[in-house]
This record gives sequence, C-alpha cells and structure tokens, in this order.
Amino acid sequence: MSKKIVCPNCGTEIELTKTEYDTILSQVRDEAFNEEVEKRVELINKANASDLEIRLTKEKAESDKKISELQARIEQFEQEKSLVVANNEKDMLALKDQFTKELKDKDELIAYYKDFKTKLSTKMLGETLEQHCQIAFNQIRTTAFPTAQFGKDNEISEESGSKGDYIFKDFTSEGSELISIMFEMKNEGDETSKKHKISDFFKELDKDRNEKNCEYAVLVTTLEADNELYNAGITNVSYIYPKMYVVRPQCFITIIMLLREAALNAADYKNQLAIEKAKMIDVTDFEENLAQFQDAFGKNYDLAKGKYEDAINGIDDIIKKLEKVKELFRLSEKNLRLANDKAQGLTVKKLIKGNPTMEQKFAELKKPDEK
Repeated sequence: MSKKIVCPNCGTEIELTKTEYDTILSQVRDEAFNEEVEKRVELINKANASDLEIRLTKEKAESDKKISELQARIEQFEQEKSLVVANNEKDMLALKDQFTKELKDKDELIAYYKDFKTKLSTKMLGETLEQHCQIAFNQIRTTAFPTAQFGKDNEISEESGSKGDYIFKDFTSEGSELISIMFEMKNEGDETSKKHKISDFFKELDKDRNEKNCEYAVLVTTLEADNELYNAGITNVSYIYPKMYVVRPQCFITIIMLLREAALNAADYKNQLAIEKAKMIDVTDFEENLAQFQDAFGKNYDLAKGKYEDAINGIDDIIKKLEKVKELFRLSEKNLRLANDKAQGLTVKKLIKGNPTMEQKFAELKKPDEK
C-alpha cells in the first residue's frame, strides 16, 4: 500500500511506500519533537536563569547586609576592647603607683625604726616604746577617754612574781567597769645577738592578763619588722590565746578605740537585754498571778458547782414530791367529784329503799300533810 505526499517546496505529489512514508513521518515527528523540546528547554533555561539571577541578587543583598552588621559589631567590639584595655592599663598604673607608694612608705618606716633602734640601748628601746604609747594616749586622754585609767602595772603578782607594762580601764557613767586591757610593750635593736619572736611573749602576756583580771591582752611591738602578718597593723591572735592582739606602735590608739567601741556596743546590748528580761519578769509575774487567780477561782468554782448541783438535785427531789402531791390532789378531786355526783343524785326514796322502818317513819310524816 502506497502513500502520496506533496512536496512542500515544489508542490509535486510523490508516491511513497508505506515503509518510506512511516520513515519520513517518524523523522518529521522526531524533528518536530526535538524542536519543541529545544524550545521548551530554552524557555526553561531562560526562566531558571531569570529566577536564579533574582535569587542570587537577593542572597547577595542579604549577605552584604550580614557582612555590614558583622563589620559594625567587630568595630564596636574593637572600640570596647580598646576602652577596656585603656581602663585596665589606667587601673594597673594606679595600683602600681599605690603599691609602690605603700612599699616605699613601709620601707621608710622600717628604715626609720632600724635607724632609730640602732641609736638606743636595749633598756632605752623598751622605755622609748612605753613613752611613745604613754604620750600618744595622754594627747587624747581628755577628749577621747575622759573616764578612763591608763598607767604602769606596778603591782607584782603574788602567784608568778611578774607584772605587765600598762593597764587600761574605762568605766560607764554609773561607775561600773566597761573594759580592761593588759598591755605589753616589746622593742628590740637590730644589733641584738639573740632575736626574739613575737610569739615568745604570748604565754607571759596571757598569764598577766588573767592574774590582773583584764578582759583583753595587747602586745605592742616592733619585733619581726619584715613579718607581713604583723605589718598589717592589727593582728588578732585569739586562735592562740583568747582575746589577744598584736599591734604596731602606730595602731596603739586604734586598738583601744576599737575594743572600747565593741565594749560600748556590748554594754548597750546588755542594757537592752536587761530591759527585755525585766519585761519578761513582769510578764512572768503577771502570768503567775493570773495562774494563781485561775487556780483559786477554779477551786471556788468547783465548790460552788458542788453546792449548785446539790441545790439542783434538792429542787428536783422537791419537784418530784410536789408532782406526787399534785397527783394525790388530782385523785382527791376526782373522788370528790364522783362523791358530789352521787350526792346530787341522792333522794329520800333511795335512802329508805329497802329499810322498812324508815319507810314507815317517812310515811307517817307525810300523812298529816296529806290530810
């Protein structure tokens, strides 16, 4: 079977076999399909390219924005870092200057004491330290400690034969002892062959404090000039001996003021506690009086309650008796009513009925009336 087709170029009819026709038709279809595919691919590529370009533009804009934000944060961080570094450097310089000044002051103080002590004998060293403390106290005695006593401990203990250097005592306005401090002053020259430690004097000082009944013990000393523990000025050594302090001479007045202030606060607390105790005593007395009253009232109540119950029981007995009397009167009234009813119904005929003699007598009495 043949097929006729028209040539698109010349218009001539061409007769083809079925196989030739199917082959040409298949080629035409493939070419058309390929052209359509190419067109569609081209359109898709154009669309994808346009969409990709938009997406790339958008992502680039977002990336540029994030980069700008990050750069701004980095710049801010660098500024803050520079400011912190500058402040730290400034603080470090200030601390360095302060430390250098304190170190210089300490070195000058140590050098002063070393130079001062080299010019004195051992006996003069001790006496000079005592004089320093005595003068420092006397300079403010009138204004700061008007009621206080401060002087040499001249009384040798009978128990140990020793004594302290100075005793400080202060009193309340009422005259009672507020605080007492046993002082020991220890100084030593640099040329001394046998060097003493500060702790060498703790035991003796604690013994003097107890024998003189003082509350606190204070060692004023220039010993161990390079010891950082004691160079702080005031050192609490109560973990070794109770209520004991070690001070440098420049803190002599300071330790007195601190301990005295603590004693004043303690006294104030004691007064408040005494007031509260007095209030509690008043409350206790009131409660005891109230308890006694309640006990006495309770006893009287129990007695009165017993009498009252006896009276109630007596009344109950009387009521029962009256109820019985009432019942008797009621029964009597009933009997009287019955008797009255019988009396009202009684006649002469009834009375003489069955009594011939009385019937005859009454009959005789009626005869004259009948005539």
